This record gives sequence, structure tokens and C-alpha cells, in this order.
Amino acid sequence: MPTAPNMAEIIRRKRDGEALCAQEISHFATGLADQSIPAEQAAALAMAIFLNGMDIAETAALTSAFVGSGRVIDWRETIDGPVLDKHSTGGVGDKVSLMLAPIVAACGGYVPMISGRGLGHTGGTLDKMASIPGYDPFPGLDRFRNIVQQNGCAIIGQTGELAPADRRMYAIRDITATIESFPLITASILSKKVAAGVRGLVMDIKTGSGAFMARTEQAHALARSLIGSAEALGVTCHALITDMNQVLGTTAGNALEVREAIDYLTGAACERRLHAVTMALAAEMLVIGGLAQDHADAERRAGAALASGKAAEVFARMVAGLGGPADLIERPDAHLPSAPVSLSVFVQSPGYLAEVDVRAIGDAIINLGGGRRAADDLIDPRTGFSNVVPIGAEIGPDRPLAFVHAADEAAAKRGLAEFLRACIVAPEKPAPGAVVHAIELPHGPGGK
Repeated sequence: MPTAPNMAEIIRRKRDGEALCAQEISHFATGLADQSIPAEQAAALAMAIFLNGMDIAETAALTSAFVGSGRVIDWRETIDGPVLDKHSTGGVGDKVSLMLAPIVAACGGYVPMISGRGLGHTGGTLDKMASIPGYDPFPGLDRFRNIVQQNGCAIIGQTGELAPADRRMYAIRDITATIESFPLITASILSKKVAAGVRGLVMDIKTGSGAFMARTEQAHALARSLIGSAEALGVTCHALITDMNQVLGTTAGNALEVREAIDYLTGAACERRLHAVTMALAAEMLVIGGLAQDHADAERRAGAALASGKAAEVFARMVAGLGGPADLIERPDAHLPSAPVSLSVFVQSPGYLAEVDVRAIGDAIINLGGGRRAADDLIDPRTGFSNVVPIGAEIGPDRPLAFVHAADEAAAKRGLAEFLRACIVAPEKPAPGAVVHAIELPHGPGGK
């Protein structure tokens, strides 16, 4: 009988830059899931992987091992449409999933979205949904399956049944400065998607000051890691490289972002950059799923789902099905929590917003209580920033940059100061930047 791999030896080999075999990787994933590997060793291997990386074969093996640590959903006999999903590498103000899942579902797709909590300075889709009173982000797989089958989409958190090895590693990455590791990001994202039965995936890889992949070349490298590993697992994956050099949309903070998503779905508001990213991702998902002939047709179908109110209805049914208010769409202010203190963020001299340190704004939200520094920190969903102006906006003593929402006056003043420090004002209006920088397909950029 072969001897089980030794965890200390596995750590040493990866520390020294060696490639791990599938058996060693499987041993690690099993130990994560059944708690037989202590957190110290998991953290040590995470750092070794962060420093020395993994090749595509190792990354695919890690993903497969994470998938195999729990249950896998098979939708083939219960639904009659493509099972699709989207994942973002994280940003500030990125509430796209809240609109995108119901849009794609309204167009005939099925979106079983397993979302995550915030990582570092970035907000998490799960934290946004958890700000809705009564919403159950951990409903159990049977209820999750029923809602997806009946409604077309459901957004939940990672349960203990799906990829439990990744669930533990996800929490360890968050507090050990190993979030940005390409192999760990790839295995974490793909394992949840494969376990949820997804066959077509679109990645939104952020680049810029508020992204983990701050440089464009990093974003492309991660895209190639994800696409290659997904292909090895039989999943079609496309990746969009999108901008995170400013807050996406006009809000940043959990309940505030839910309100903006509702306004978008109902047609009450439509911020240009947020709409561009949402439509680009929707088009890619519909094309992958065979629900549209081409991108132009896909955008028409997605736009019709919005304009008709069908996407808003899907969102409303999803919220109600997971325990939230049945009238959230009609009466969001009656249900979403709001902070007791709100202050305007002004600059002293007139000019134009020229540059933003978006990571600093994400950190400011954490300082307001809207994010975590430790895995067990509680979140205040009321806090954050609203009415955030885009780069190029004219600002001054009578034109605010944003509004800060806080639990008390002192916190609001600190948040105001932190937001101001994150912004650079110039006398000249800057040229607008691109929102979608590139698309990576399985055969290279643009599929060529």
C-alpha cells in the first residue's frame, strides 16, 4: 500500500519551486476539507504557491481536487437550457452579478451563482445579498436547485457541500496576503463553478488601482490560467479584461449597491460604465450558451429583458424565494438598512476628478465597518459611499465627489477624509478611458 504524502514535505517541495503531483495535491485538498491539515500548514503551502506558482497541470489538478472534496450538481435531467455563470476577480462598487444573473435568466439561461464574501479591499457579492433582510445566502443544495430550476437563477454563498476544501482555503487566503496568487484564484473560482454544474463561464478580470491585478499584463496572465484550466475540466471559459481605475457605478458599500442594482433593473438609473460592463458580460454569456447568434443579437436580447421588466421580476422572485421581502423591488427603502449619518464629500477648489486610488476607497469602506480585516469580523451593511462621480466629472465647493454613509459622525468624518485623499483633482478634464479593455478566448485574444 503506497505511503500517504507527507504535508511538511509537500510544503518544502513547493517552497523550493518544484511541481507537485496529483496525489500530493489531492492529499492537500482532502486534508483541507476534513480539517486534518492544520491552518498553519495550509497557510504555509498557500504562501509557497503564491511565491512559486503552479503550472496549468498543477492548477487543473488543484481545481479538480477541490471539486472532488464535496458534492457536484448535475443539471442535465432537470433543466432545458444552458447552465452559465460569471465571476469577477473583485473590485470596488462591482455589483454587476446582481443585475447580470437575472438578465441572463430572463433570456433563457440558468445561472446557479455561488458567490463569495469580500476579499481584502474588494466587496463581495455574498455580503451585498446578505444586506437584504431575511435573505438566506446558505439555503442548502436542494432549495438552491429548486430556485434555479423554477426561476432561472439564484445567488448564494459557498455551502459546506460544494468544494469544501476551497471554502477553507478561501478564508485562509483572505488573512494571509495570498489572495493574488493566480493558481489559488483559478482553483477557487473554477472549483465552485464546476461543482455547481456550470458548463459555460465568463470571467470579469479587473485591472487598475482597485483591482488585485493592477497591471493589464497580470490580468491577461490570469485569464490564460483560468481559460486553460477550465478547458482541462471541460468548461468553456471566456474572459473580459475590464477597468477598475474608478468605482464601478455610483455606489460602494453593501446595501447601497443593492439599491443601485434595483434602480438599474427597474430603469430608475443607468450609470454608463456599469451598463457597459453588464451588457458586455451578458452578451458573452448568451453567445457561449447558444442563446444568441452573435454579440449584437445578445445585447438586443439582454436590453429587451431589462426594458420589459422581466429581469427585475426574476430578481424579485429570487430574493423572495431565498427569504427576502417579496416587495423589495417596489419598496427598497422600506427594507434596506440605511446609515444614520451621511456627509457630502467636497473639494475646496473647483476642477475635474482626474485620478482615483480605488484600493484606498475600498480600505475606507472597511474602516467604516463595511468590510473585514479578519475572517470572523461582522459587517455593517449600511456604510459606504453613494453618488460617487466618475473620472472627468466637474467638482468643487458646490459639486460633491460623493456622500459618505456611516454609523456615527466621527466615522463619517474619517471616511470623508479618506475619500478625499484617494482622489486627485486637475484643472483640465481628462480623456475618458476604456471600460472593456480586451476579451480573451480559449484560442487567444479575440479567439485568433
